[in-house]
Amino acid sequence: MSPGIGLMRRRLEKEKDAVALAVSGIAKKYDVLPEDIKTLETRYHNDSGDWYVALGWEEKKAIIKMDSVLGTITEIREI
Repeated sequence: MSPGIGLMRRRLEKEKDAVALAVSGIAKKYDVLPEDIKTLETRYHNDSGDWYVALGWEEKKAIIKMDSVLGTITEIREI
């Protein structure tokens, strides 16, 4: 039996960890330099344990959803 989300250690504990993962994901997917990516907004959802990071580069913007327990990107949605 595995522990519930409340008992598991989060891999993305801090905002800077979530931003770093989001920037890395955007840099790989869209072939941009990490220095060119700007953080627009970050949010943590307490109930689901997910991080949401809004990033912008050139004329594009995206919202990146990440699972804080697994430390993975679950969705990238360009807006």
